[in-house]
Amino acid sequence: MNSIVAIVGRPNVGKSTLFNRLVQRRDAIVDSVSGVTRDRHYGKSDWNGKEFSVIDTGGYSIGSDDIFEEEIRKQVTLAIEEADIIVFVVDVEEGITPMDAEVAKILRKIKKPIFVTVNKVDNAMRDANAVEFYNLGLGGYHTISSINGSGTGDLLDAIAAKMPAPEAVDLEQVELPRFAVVGRPNAGKSSFINALIGKDRNIVTNIAGTTRDSIDTKYNRFGFDFNLVDTAGIRKKSKVKEDLEFYSVMRAVRSIEYADVIILVVDATRGFEGQDQSIFWLAEKNRKGVIILINKWDLVEKETNTMRDFEAMVRKQVAPFTDIPIIFTSVLTKQRIYKAIESAVEVFERRKFKIATSKLNDVMLDVIKSYPPPAIKGKFVKIKYCMQLPTLTPQFAFFCNLPQYVREPYKRFLENKLRDLYDFCGVPITIYFRQK
Repeated sequence: MNSIVAIVGRPNVGKSTLFNRLVQRRDAIVDSVSGVTRDRHYGKSDWNGKEFSVIDTGGYSIGSDDIFEEEIRKQVTLAIEEADIIVFVVDVEEGITPMDAEVAKILRKIKKPIFVTVNKVDNAMRDANAVEFYNLGLGGYHTISSINGSGTGDLLDAIAAKMPAPEAVDLEQVELPRFAVVGRPNAGKSSFINALIGKDRNIVTNIAGTTRDSIDTKYNRFGFDFNLVDTAGIRKKSKVKEDLEFYSVMRAVRSIEYADVIILVVDATRGFEGQDQSIFWLAEKNRKGVIILINKWDLVEKETNTMRDFEAMVRKQVAPFTDIPIIFTSVLTKQRIYKAIESAVEVFERRKFKIATSKLNDVMLDVIKSYPPPAIKGKFVKIKYCMQLPTLTPQFAFFCNLPQYVREPYKRFLENKLRDLYDFCGVPITIYFRQK
């Protein structure tokens, strides 16, 4: 599984600039997910053939020094718990501040790889001044300028060297699909899993998961073996709403990367909130299969069209990726909980569905002929050929004379046609246009 790299440090040392540089460095990188919380971000990157996730723990820009220190302590504690590698950013202009010393004191007690990163080093004088940071007691340091990128390549080389090589794993476990149950606190994740496995004798074994709150349980239903990743143990670290959101989204990051299909549990009494949306987009960006469970439906007062209206509201919130199974459940009464697992199995099968190139061309070239890409600046795009790429998830390449002139609405049109013609419900599709 991918390593998680957390960027920590006090406010205004350049953490976010470094984060943006890391996640926008290569074409293969997935965009960062905005809105996870007010000022914290999650993104994906790769370097020297190793993929990893980057978490920018952010810093508050209001409040007294005491509040600052408390926030920094929380963020560093979070990074220690959830990340594999920690990048501690400091500012050469200001030297070692009391807050830097406090962070270093916490970091000295842990065994994880820590990279002291001295930012804003853009000339030889500042490079000499950086020697001061040996006094943090964390060993050597890397000098960078996150604004212009100097030094970041060397830093990434050092970080990648600390990432583990892919482990030899039990092939049986790799082949079993993983379904991760995610969602905000108190949405009913624990109850859903307990309802599924509480009195069921098909459980074979428990395998320790990615964090101490995730358990991978081998489970059988409909004659189909899979691993159910239980992420129900999101601990309430604080009553502050933003902290709560960040902790649960951080746990979801781990679980989503570890899974094939995401079962997003939503509390029907609270609606489809910002955090639910954030977790949904994490799953979509990672190209995972998704189903949405609207739980506690028994507690909602209903009229004739209540279910239809609620479903329409959810689809509007997740637009344009609206082709997903939405199932209304009550784990207390076990209403439709097995339907949820059946849907997850179906999404898993669709995610690995392959279309023969000849059949794809027979169908899609007719569609394109009937509705060709609109001309732009007098240029006509001619699509000659298409194929499904040999990737783990559905990705398609369309070969044409002028790929740069194909706009987003036409890509969306082709995606919708693929969804209409082939059942990709619950599965993200990626479309590329390439020069013929």
